[in-house]
Amino acid sequence: MGDIRMNISNRIEITLGDITRQKVDAIVNAANATLRGGSGVDGAIHKAAGPDLDVACRKLNGCPTGEAKITAGFKLPARFVIHTVGPIWRGGNNDEDALLAHCYENTLRLAVENNVKSIAFPSISTGAYGFPVVRATQIALREIKKFLENDPTIEKVFMVCFDQYSLFTMKSAFKEIIQQQ
Repeated sequence: MGDIRMNISNRIEITLGDITRQKVDAIVNAANATLRGGSGVDGAIHKAAGPDLDVACRKLNGCPTGEAKITAGFKLPARFVIHTVGPIWRGGNNDEDALLAHCYENTLRLAVENNVKSIAFPSISTGAYGFPVVRATQIALREIKKFLENDPTIEKVFMVCFDQYSLFTMKSAFKEIIQQQ
């Protein structure tokens, strides 16, 4: 267990980029409850994966907020897409924090069940769903850290930021939560 804990900071990498181009076992889709594609990350993943992703998602019959479901990656470099539905921000008094934490926990658990060794996350719920970026980033890193401390299966987690503000916020939270053990 000690070795796992010591290596947490080496198992998480923060990068600026396009999640659809990540060469990992699985990418995470910040999906809507229908899993049928939408705007932002969701729309980009559906477009890059091709129409077969929509066919596969239709067979999953949606996904509740905080849960996760998996499909093949189709035309993406990633073998899998793990779809998770983040909460819509409604002021912070409607279990948004817990639901967002469940997104990360359930996604990582599903990744392990499918022998995923590398995974790339976007910033879940911070786009159209309006979750405050700083708060969402802290929740994400706390949940990922907690999971990695107890499970060695996932060797590398990539936090893929879409803009400089998200990158700066993620790096700041990383120093605070991950490196300060």
